[in-house]
Amino acid sequence: METADLRIALFSGNYNYVRDGANQALNRLVGYLLRQGAAVRVYSPTVAEPAFEATGDLVGVRAMPIPTRGEYRLPLYLPARARRDLARFAPNVVHVSSPDPVAHQALTWARERDLPVLASVHTRFETYLRYYNMAWAEPVMEAILRRFYRRCDALVAPSESMAQVLREQRMNYDISLWSRGVDREVFHPARRSLEWRRSLGIGDDEVAIGFLGRLVMEKGLDVFSDTIDELRRGGVAHKVLVIGEGPAREWFEARLPGAVFAGFQNGEDLGRAVASMDVLFNPSVTETFGNVTLEAMACALPVVAAAATGSESLVDNHGSGRLIRPGAVHQFAEALRAYIANPDLRARHGAAGETRARDFGWDRINQAVADTYVRLIRQKRPNRR
Repeated sequence: METADLRIALFSGNYNYVRDGANQALNRLVGYLLRQGAAVRVYSPTVAEPAFEATGDLVGVRAMPIPTRGEYRLPLYLPARARRDLARFAPNVVHVSSPDPVAHQALTWARERDLPVLASVHTRFETYLRYYNMAWAEPVMEAILRRFYRRCDALVAPSESMAQVLREQRMNYDISLWSRGVDREVFHPARRSLEWRRSLGIGDDEVAIGFLGRLVMEKGLDVFSDTIDELRRGGVAHKVLVIGEGPAREWFEARLPGAVFAGFQNGEDLGRAVASMDVLFNPSVTETFGNVTLEAMACALPVVAAAATGSESLVDNHGSGRLIRPGAVHQFAEALRAYIANPDLRARHGAAGETRARDFGWDRINQAVADTYVRLIRQKRPNRR
């Protein structure tokens, strides 16, 4: 069997209605598979005005807005129309990308037909509870996720550190890597623009500490702002540059007086924004890979990040950035202080990060997923006979 023989039914909780790193990776994967001659059908909630155009054929499923997070939708069930479409499409492999009710139904549908199921892990859902004062429920959430993922034939994780967490949590025994790539045409040191910085009120000699991502509490906004407070108390001169939008923007702006909020950026504008930072600060512990970390590295920025899944597989501590114990505000501040005070250190660690980023090409990475589909189909064939 070759990649061109694949017929993949992909189930996503958010394929294109809100832009984030996970669904952009899924769209890139589908685009790659279609170019290789594979057939792909995507089942996901749809909205009247999605964040971007979907890659491939998209079939809507029934969904409802998530309470307190109305921009996201919870897939509830596969309507009869979608089930008929799925039967006509006749996939030879099923891919689920979030453990929602529709994914559970798709998993049952596939198992009844002895079709292989691959699950891709894009975020650490159990850690979200910490940001809603429900950390006590993490073991319960972990058990629910374990039941779902063990019913799948295999998992793919975006980083070795995340794969190791999944092994330790006993989520599955077949776990391989589906890493993330970076577009080197967009993310490159040459995109840096002093003119753009000046238009935002950032001086040429000011050190801009960057935040990049959706403005939601689970991205570590509290740790970020507490760390900036400590720098201010210590009289450390700096500027904060925030790239992104989200429901917590008003809260974040109130916590960071004097920060520059450049809003949502995309394409070449995003590459310019990232390259125009001086250091990226990423305190989040919810990522499984850390696309923003890789994008900053490709722009030759040193990265100060939480020592958590994703960043641990990308950042060389004391080589291309700093990995700090999650939530350790004083240590985060000290790491940032060192980069602010020492431009040679910033340049040296930034250059090392750019070299590392060259290893992440999208086609090679996405072919690894196609190879996993083929392997799972071959493993199922003896059972069918």
